[in-house]
Amino acid sequence: MNDKDLKVFEAVARTGGIGRAAAELNTVQSNVTARIRALEEELGTPLFERHSRGVVLTAAGRRLRPFAVQIADLIRQAKRAAQDDGTPRGPLSIGSMETTAGLRLPDVLAAFTQAHPDVDLSLTTGTTPWLTRAVIARELDGAFVAGPVDHPELEAETIFAEEMAIIAAPSVADLEDLGTLAGLKIVAFRSDCAYRQRLESVLAAQGIVKVKVIEIGTLDGIIGCVAAGMGISLLPKGVVTQALRDRRIRAFRPPAWTERVDTVFIRRIDAHPSSALSAFLRIARPSPVPRAAEPLALVRSHR
Repeated sequence: MNDKDLKVFEAVARTGGIGRAAAELNTVQSNVTARIRALEEELGTPLFERHSRGVVLTAAGRRLRPFAVQIADLIRQAKRAAQDDGTPRGPLSIGSMETTAGLRLPDVLAAFTQAHPDVDLSLTTGTTPWLTRAVIARELDGAFVAGPVDHPELEAETIFAEEMAIIAAPSVADLEDLGTLAGLKIVAFRSDCAYRQRLESVLAAQGIVKVKVIEIGTLDGIIGCVAAGMGISLLPKGVVTQALRDRRIRAFRPPAWTERVDTVFIRRIDAHPSSALSAFLRIARPSPVPRAAEPLALVRSHR
């Protein structure tokens, strides 16, 4: 058994077909088939079941696959570690929540790309659960997510602390009014969004449950829908500053237990910290002497 056989095996398992794996690996189907057969003969058990639409893993194949993925990742890490001479270069895949990408990262990304032009930086946005799974699966080098995060395979470092605001249309005078609004809706990202889940908990504490949700894919879309009176949302107050200044929305302080949400950077504990990632975090970490935030008036609910 060698790493090339395992690489072919994992490609077939992931794509579900000999032809698709061959195309991905830039080789011919006969080579893929030969390597799979050789691996099956060495292990003494079939790894795939063939059918008209492709292949599926056998029980033995399902048991082998995690080891194939781990070995491939270890080889990639070994190469990166050996080639890492302390100069940031090469690929760097970062994940982020949409709000963090819009509010916190533009200056960070600009400074990093200017300081380290040899790094091929990519940014992927998503919800906290999705990003966490991607880091665990080694699809991302690290990600900015809503804290706290407690996972045995991850290291989490608090980078930002966000003051949250419940936003509503200007016609909403107080949080207590929410319970009397006919057809109250939440405007948010998809169901696994951490801020959406916190807002649902806030409403549940007021006895407001089974609230319908309007799912919007962009931050500007959420703010626009709230301004139009379609519902309410929970967002970092930094991303709604302009909308408040324009008096398009009204903002309320949420209960103390959700008034602040830490944004943490997560990465795998067992992953080699590349020079590129270390340089990125040095820029992303806030200055020891933070700049004074612009005042932003929020309405405190009377409840």
